[in-house]
Amino acid sequence: MGGETHINMVSYGGGVNSTALLVGLHQHRIPVDLILFADTGAEHPHTYAYLDIMDRWLKGHGMPPITRVYKTTRDSKRLTLEQECLQSGTLPSIAYGFKRCSLKHKIGPQEKFCNHYLPCQKVWAAGKRVVKFIGYDAGEGYRSDKVLLGDLADPKYSKWYPLMEWGWDRAACMQAIENAGLPQPGKSSCFFCPSMRAEEIIHLRDHHPDLFRRAIALEDNARPNLKTVQGLGRNYSWKERYGKEFCTHGNC
Repeated sequence: MGGETHINMVSYGGGVNSTALLVGLHQHRIPVDLILFADTGAEHPHTYAYLDIMDRWLKGHGMPPITRVYKTTRDSKRLTLEQECLQSGTLPSIAYGFKRCSLKHKIGPQEKFCNHYLPCQKVWAAGKRVVKFIGYDAGEGYRSDKVLLGDLADPKYSKWYPLMEWGWDRAACMQAIENAGLPQPGKSSCFFCPSMRAEEIIHLRDHHPDLFRRAIALEDNARPNLKTVQGLGRNYSWKERYGKEFCTHGNC
């Protein structure tokens, strides 16, 4: 494993790419010192279930467990993305074309953890950078190209994209997961994510009606403040299109 002045960390998202990344790092005998999962408090049930599956696999292969981090308020109380939206009367920022929810509830909690994590502090004190593995696959070169200059200028982290280096596209990632004896993790996102496709919304409604009802309640709560979008579907309302029978206030 890494010494006092060297840390290899993985930002684990709970989906196909980051799962294949961990499998591949083990295959290539590349040491991993820290695995972080930023929990928004609103992941799909299959993602939470998969974290336990992955933790068992990691333990069986001599790798560190997944450390779960999350956003907190100034008085150190947990703040989920759902709570934040309900309190502010808004939808997740991606509904409006922004990515603030990812910055605040995914990237921010991981950076805060590392800032207070002694091994990372030692690396920075030695004038070095923490190595952060990113799970963009071989078909996502456009994503790494976009952030290349920012990566190079980052004084704290040295970014590495192993899946691209190995030439692993999405299919190869899924095959690597299967070969490792793991089930496929499915897509990772919040259960009220505005980027969900129609079939995913319908699946949520039909298989997890409690979560669908919470998504509709979030949409209803934000409705008085909506000016540029119609609802969680951006140009349409989830409730109007998929769930009129799911009343959250008893008057629909």
